[in-house]
Amino acid sequence: MTSAIIVAGGKGLRMKEMVRKQYLLLAGRPILSHTLAVFDQCDAIDKIFLVAPAEDFDFCRKNLLGSFHFEKKITLVPGGAERQYSVYNGLMAVSDKKSIVVIHDGVRPFVRHDQITACIESAKEHGACILGMPAFDTLKQVNSSGEIEKTLEREVIWLAQTPQAFQYDIIVSAHEAAAREGYIGTDDASLAERMGQKVKIITGSRNNIKITTQEDLRLAGIIMEKRLL
Repeated sequence: MTSAIIVAGGKGLRMKEMVRKQYLLLAGRPILSHTLAVFDQCDAIDKIFLVAPAEDFDFCRKNLLGSFHFEKKITLVPGGAERQYSVYNGLMAVSDKKSIVVIHDGVRPFVRHDQITACIESAKEHGACILGMPAFDTLKQVNSSGEIEKTLEREVIWLAQTPQAFQYDIIVSAHEAAAREGYIGTDDASLAERMGQKVKIITGSRNNIKITTQEDLRLAGIIMEKRLL
């Protein structure tokens, strides 16, 4: 059994819109609906848990779950004050404690089925696996004054993406340890890493963007147009 936790609890402040970023329209439908459709149509996924602000549940039922045809059952889960807490709420909603869980950003609508499946298969073997991309720009380490301290070796730097797949007990233990110690990570893999868990990383796609700014939304529109041609 494999469960997908789609995290859509963000406020979207960087988007500077009145509507949360996950509900903004892309090719005539909410960004989040495109993401849900990918996981709904992926044979490797059995159950979907959508983590969203509790106050948005009625909106989600009407404008997402009720407006688009999804084959799989999608369970709404209330989000938390931080993304990390939202993910944990999603984990607690999963009933199969021996499953693989796939955690994905609701505003990454361009992930492919084969990438999701590859993450799942690697997590079954290694315990944890994420998508990522090797850094292709020159990377600079900068201090608080905006001065370059050094140039990093980009050959060993990857940019993390989602989905991130884990054996259930591994990621739950990592989240609970972080909560006990007051640690907030930048992604779920970082929580597993600090527990000593080795995390595999496999190549994703430059199209697997996280839509957080107006520039991202414009780029997403271009990607979508090319897909529809």
